[in-house]
Formats: sequence, structure tokens, C-alpha cells
Amino acid sequence: MSVLKFAAHQTPQVNPMLESLLQNYSIEVMPRTAAKIDDFRDFLPQHTRVYIAHIEGTPIDEMVATAKRLRSEGFDVMPHFPARIIKDRATLNDWIARYQGEANVKQALLLAGGVDKPYGDFESSMDLLETGEFDQAGFTNLHVAGHPEGNMDIDTDGSTTNVDAAISWKQEFSKRTDAKMAMATQFCFESGPVIEWADRMTAAGIDIPIHIGVAGPAKLQTMIKFSMACGVGASLRVLKRRAKDVTKLLLPFKPDEFLTELAEHKASNPNFLITNVHFFPLGGIKTNATWAIENGGASTVPANQS
Repeated sequence: MSVLKFAAHQTPQVNPMLESLLQNYSIEVMPRTAAKIDDFRDFLPQHTRVYIAHIEGTPIDEMVATAKRLRSEGFDVMPHFPARIIKDRATLNDWIARYQGEANVKQALLLAGGVDKPYGDFESSMDLLETGEFDQAGFTNLHVAGHPEGNMDIDTDGSTTNVDAAISWKQEFSKRTDAKMAMATQFCFESGPVIEWADRMTAAGIDIPIHIGVAGPAKLQTMIKFSMACGVGASLRVLKRRAKDVTKLLLPFKPDEFLTELAEHKASNPNFLITNVHFFPLGGIKTNATWAIENGGASTVPANQS
């Protein structure tokens, strides 16, 4: 029996623009956080795309087992392939073969990874894409990283020169692959810089859809901790302003304002590149799912209640 009591007819009144933006949202888990959930169908809609983060040191056995479990519950699984922790092409092929053979995975998020020094032959998602192995294996969806606020690890001078060049390369690659491509971004908190970045991508000839990263509801202290660790940039000032208000320190920080502003902008600009929301459940998967259900209408009703 589902833990959450949100049948379709009980879904609260929601903002129709926000409801539209939340359709087909995705969420990110790790093997250790996934293990705490008895049944994801109690919390997530049918066929939700679930990214599995591959943190350095996580055995591939745990990644594949998590993918297999999520697939068995009916979800579309997208494991991370962090280039810098993949030693060589043989290792890459082994991962692909195991994900496909044991979990029927057909989607992947390709990124550089959170280590400074590569384990072996690969340094970036572009290196992985250039192998051609994902197309050879028939992957249907290939996602890459997007950086609305830049990335100091890639552009140490604070510019966006290298990240922009990488996106241009990926745009050209999108014309050569049969897979559907999209950009999944780091989580952000302020709509203005995100809108400006997305519009700048369009002006530069980029048409790869953007799945905007969003931190799910969590304590303010948790938000700040993860933001500092993940290098979240300019929009961190939203959290800093909130931290100055002592009356709000103990209240959870929610993405209502951020996502509503993006939803309203998208409603007025149908060609806006941001097409989907990707949640980082910093306050927990159950907490994030509850917020999505309360704000996303019928499309966010959990699979076990649909």
C-alpha cells in the first residue's frame, strides 16, 4: 500500500503553468539512497526517468543492481557515466554491456565526473561520445551536462569560454547520433540567470533541450552545504539572503518561486529551451515526491495510485 495518500481525484489545486512544466520530471538517486525506499512506485509516476549518480568509489555491481531494481519497478533508468573514473574503452564496454544485459538500460548521462585526475583514457563526456559505443549499443537517449552559471573547474578564469565550446561541440554531435540528446544542468535557485543562459544558448544556435536542475525541498543549511560542495554559482545569493532572515532558518527551502517563474516564462515563450525539470532530492526522495505531487497535478500521481 502506498505511503502517500494522493489519488488522482485528491490532487490539490495547482498552478496550471507549473503543472505543465512538471510533466515528465526526472529525479536523481544514488544506490545507498535508493536502498532506503521500499518501492519507488509509492512515490513516483509511472515511467519516471530516474538518474543513478555514480559517485567515485561506488562499485559498478551496486550501480547495475540499482538499475535492475528500478527497471523492475517500471522506471526509465539513466545511469551516470563519469568519464574520468572509466579507465579505458574495455571498461566502458563492460559497463554498457552489464547495464543492457542485466537491466535493459538504453539511456545514459555522460559527464566528466567529480575527480580532478582521470583514471585512464577519458577526460570528458565528449571523449565518451566520440567512441561511438553508445550509438553502437543502440542507446535511445544521451544526456550531457549543462552549466547555466558556468563551471570554475572548466573555466578557471570565471568565463564560459570552454563550457560554451563544449556545448557547441555537443550540438554538432547531436546531428550525428540517432539518440535523443538533452542537457541536464546542476541545480540552480534563481530564475533570471537561468533564463538569460537558456536564451543565450538559443541565440548561439543550440537546440538541445534543457532539463533544468532543481534542488528538492530541504533545510536551508542542507541547501547551502550541497551548494558549496557542488560549486553552485551566482544564484547561491538567494540562499544567502534567506539565511539572513532568522525567522526562516528552520523552515525548509522549496523550489516554488524558482519553478513558477520558469513556468510562467515558458508559457509566454513556447520555444524556450527548458523543457523538463530534473530534481536533486537534497531533503530526501519522499519529501521531493510529496512536493511534486502537491504541485504537479495528475501527471505526478505515484504509479501505485494511478
